[in-house]
Amino acid sequence: MHPILVSFPIAFFTGALIFDVLQLIYDRSFNQTAVYLLIAGLIGAVAAAIPGVIDFIFTVPPKSSGKKRAAKHGLTNVTVILLFGSALIYRLQSNFPDHYIILGLETAGEILLFIAGWMGGILVFRNQIGVDGRYAGAGKWKEEYVTATNGQFEIDNIADLKLNQMRLIHVEGNRIVIAKTEDGYVAFSDHCTHRGGSLAGGAMICGTVQCPWHGSQFDVKTGDVKGGPATEKIIVYSIKEDNGKLYINTNFS
Repeated sequence: MHPILVSFPIAFFTGALIFDVLQLIYDRSFNQTAVYLLIAGLIGAVAAAIPGVIDFIFTVPPKSSGKKRAAKHGLTNVTVILLFGSALIYRLQSNFPDHYIILGLETAGEILLFIAGWMGGILVFRNQIGVDGRYAGAGKWKEEYVTATNGQFEIDNIADLKLNQMRLIHVEGNRIVIAKTEDGYVAFSDHCTHRGGSLAGGAMICGTVQCPWHGSQFDVKTGDVKGGPATEKIIVYSIKEDNGKLYINTNFS
């Protein structure tokens, strides 16, 4: 939803700046239209921010370069809202507002709007936030939250996991991938050691998982690096199958 909704504040804020420039050039009554566009832009920005915050909390992988970029993206957009909001408040509260002050605030906001959009584009196209870029046959995306007991947790319905499919598990603030290989089930950290990409969103074949961000490859049984740019191995977890359930022993530090 976030990439869809951002189109509205971008259009409205840009329109407000254009109409204020026209007001300055032609000295005609473009002011009221600019006010309406500013109000619409602020409403659209808040509406777009809600799913954006949800994506930041639940979708962007923690401790990753994407998380840092998403934080900068969000803070930049907050600054954009403050600049355009200030322009609106100033013009409404002043009987004779200085048009150059309004244009200065809106121009600064527009520049930051494009910078925030550039970072948002990287999050979507490079970090694949909100994009299902997995391979054909990867199966329906599945994500679960479980609780560990005495350093162990169990997973039901493992028969639903087909060959080379992965499932993302959240446990005690950690993200673990459960997958089925040609040699049985495996469990490993979702965190790519290169830039922190989510391995559950990548591809797995012949016991090797590939990060969707930069292509690093890891052995899902040993965690060893099989292809860069990553240089550090991923964490793997011991696993036991019993009566249609998987039991994973955690070794969180």
